Amino acid sequence: MADVLSDIAGVVLEVLVKEGDQVSQGQEVINLESMKMEIPVQSTAAGRVTGIKVAEGDFVDEGQLVLILE
Repeated sequence: MADVLSDIAGVVLEVLVKEGDQVSQGQEVINLESMKMEIPVQSTAAGRVTGIKVAEGDFVDEGQLVLILE
């Protein structure tokens, strides 16, 4: 199991995956807005998405859990 964490504080613009999706390491899974810039959050490992912990419009802190992979 692997956790995907936010690299920076910001607002979730778009969740690019859904539960059950297969993702590869380095794949963009969420887009954040921080300081008027769009920042991609990338998967830290390959696996299947088993949990999405944020939704569009949510504010996230740096280091916050955003996805769970199996």
